Amino acid sequence: MSFVLPAVTVLIVEDEVELAELLAGYLRREGFTVELAHRGDGVVSKVRQQPPTVMLLDLMLPGQDGLSICREVRQFSNLPILMLTARVEEIDRLLGLELGADDYLCKPYSPREVVARVKALLRRLQPGFGQSQTALNRLQFDDGALTAKFNGCTLDLTVVEYRLLRQLASHPGRIYSRQQLLDAAHDGHRVVTERTVDSHIKNVRRKLREGHPHSGELIHSIYGIGYKFEQTDAD
Repeated sequence: MSFVLPAVTVLIVEDEVELAELLAGYLRREGFTVELAHRGDGVVSKVRQQPPTVMLLDLMLPGQDGLSICREVRQFSNLPILMLTARVEEIDRLLGLELGADDYLCKPYSPREVVARVKALLRRLQPGFGQSQTALNRLQFDDGALTAKFNGCTLDLTVVEYRLLRQLASHPGRIYSRQQLLDAAHDGHRVVTERTVDSHIKNVRRKLREGHPHSGELIHSIYGIGYKFEQTDAD
C-alpha cells in the first residue's frame, strides 16, 4: 500500500485579514496547509528560512510592497507566485510578471478561482502534482487547535509532537538537524538537550502507526544529522 503526502504549503500575504482568512478556509478545505502574513516586511526572510510551496502575494502591503518582495524572492527562489491586487492597469500587470510573478489575479475575485489558479500553477510548475491530489487529506494540520489528523483520525499528539510533525511534513525530503527541530518545537529559550528530539520522534512514529500499520515508515533517521519526512511503500 502506498502512502502519499504532497505537503503543499500556501503562504498568503494579504493585509485584508478577513479576505486572507476566507482564502485560507477555501484552501484548507482542499487539503492545503496555509500560512498567513498581513505585512510585507519579514516575508522575504520567512520565505528564505521556511520556503512555502506557493505564495499568494498582494501588491499593496504595509511594510514592504508586493513587487519588491517578488523581486527579492526571485533572486534566490523559483517559488510559484500568484499576485493578487486591486490594480487593474496593464502596466502594473506587466510589471508584476516581468519581476517574476507566475500569474496575476485582480480583485474582486472568487476564492474558488484562486484555488483553481493555485492548482493550475502547481500542475504546470511541479510535474506529478495532479497525480497526488486525492491523497492531500491523508495528513491534515489545524494550527489553531494544534491538532493533526491522519487518514481522518485525530492523532493524540502533545504540542511539541505536533510542532515536530508539522515541521517535518511541511517539507518532505528535507533533512532537519535535531537543533532545528528543537527550535521549531519549543517557544522561547527553554533549555533542552538535542537528544530530547529522539524521544519525541519515537512517540510520533508510534502514534502514526497506531491504527495505520500499513502506512509505512514516514519519519526517517539520518545518521549523525537528524530526521526527514518521506513517503515509503509498505506491503
